[in-house]
Amino acid sequence: MARKPSGALRRGWTTGACASAAAKAAYAALLCGRFPDPVGITLPGGQSPSFALARERLGQAEAMAAIVKDAGDDPDVTHAALVVATVRRAAPGTGVTFRAGAGVGTVTRPGLDLEIGEPAINPAPRRMMRAAIAALAENHGDGGDVEIEISIPGGAGMARRTMNARLGITGGLSILGTTGIVVPFSCASWIAAIHAGIDVARAADLHHVAAATGSVSERAVQRLYALPDHALLDMGDFAGGLLKYLRDHPIPELTIAGGFAKIAKLAAGHLDLHSGRSQVDYDWLAGLLRSLGADEATAAAAGQANTARHVLELARQGGWPLAARVARLAREAAVGVLNGGISVEVLIFDRQGNLVGPSDD
Repeated sequence: MARKPSGALRRGWTTGACASAAAKAAYAALLCGRFPDPVGITLPGGQSPSFALARERLGQAEAMAAIVKDAGDDPDVTHAALVVATVRRAAPGTGVTFRAGAGVGTVTRPGLDLEIGEPAINPAPRRMMRAAIAALAENHGDGGDVEIEISIPGGAGMARRTMNARLGITGGLSILGTTGIVVPFSCASWIAAIHAGIDVARAADLHHVAAATGSVSERAVQRLYALPDHALLDMGDFAGGLLKYLRDHPIPELTIAGGFAKIAKLAAGHLDLHSGRSQVDYDWLAGLLRSLGADEATAAAAGQANTARHVLELARQGGWPLAARVARLAREAAVGVLNGGISVEVLIFDRQGNLVGPSDD
């Protein structure tokens, strides 16, 4: 995860807001022969931003407009991407329909808010586009029957840096955004992807999912249980976002996998595992070592350690099962949030992917 810069951060616009503005500009050109530039839209919260056009083209029965996405100071993979809307006349009575162009994905698994086979243009951006088309159609006495194709050049490559493939979205990116506004480092999109992963797993009737703090532990737990990709939840630092959603949308078995430091934070009761929002408690770890029979010199060294890895090595040298104890305490913390109904285990892996702390020993 990118490190949050200091100082005031600039907000940006979602792909859904950019797509809506581009679609509005293209439809306006179809109606009156010119593109509004800049083009303004109304967001779900009532804000009225304007967007400059990067490209435009007007034909006989279609028009194209494109906008460069500005994600503000958020480390968004689609920052500076070109969001293109091509609007075509459609048969009377068909209303507004959507098509995935190059770089925009297609839904192939159940569990999302869209039907299988639909372009991965989420409901909120669809509502924004339909509202913009309806308002222009009413003002110009038009039927508003159009097909909107959204494309993002290079989107298929960008999508490889997202969780789309795991969610069953193939061929490119999703057109996202609930409010239309990107709040830098809010992590809302990551948490939304965790929730979507749970929805997809439930729709596939999976009985066992694994949530990992990082790629090493994810690969290790997938090998251990031969889990399919869509049973893997990229929890990262957001243990709370995962557990609270699972509490309301349960799956029978959950494995949480991670490195010693992150799992130690969960064991100590932290639900946000990011280094900027929770810290490893070395005195607490030293106390656990004492409870396991460690000598005072080892416990004191643990309390003064610079890294959790050092504490784990001290425990290994003395033969004290600290990782297993931490895994069990992390399991208790997770069960406390879930409030029953889900079987939970926690597995701690080292940096080479070796299992060093199962909660069920």
